[in-house]
Amino acid sequence: MSTAQSGIDNLDLDRLNDTDKAELRQFLANEQQRSRIQSETHNLTQMCWKKCVTANIKNPKLDSSEEACLTNCVDRFLDLNLLVMKHLNMMRSS
Repeated sequence: MSTAQSGIDNLDLDRLNDTDKAELRQFLANEQQRSRIQSETHNLTQMCWKKCVTANIKNPKLDSSEEACLTNCVDRFLDLNLLVMKHLNMMRSS
């Protein structure tokens, strides 16, 4: 979205004091992080659903094998993300 479309232009931003600019930058960073988390959650849900729910849905509840598969899929995904974050932190501190 361009700044003209969002209703904010550079002249409006130039009128902000440094504190307001910092708050705006932090707000935008938080919103971007929230958007990334939502996107990752969507990707995880889609990936695990395709992997674990392969039959037509006939019941309002998952069967035990589907539930176990989904739990394992999410757990492995989270384990992998944690491992990647630890590795990146180690690389940063080296």
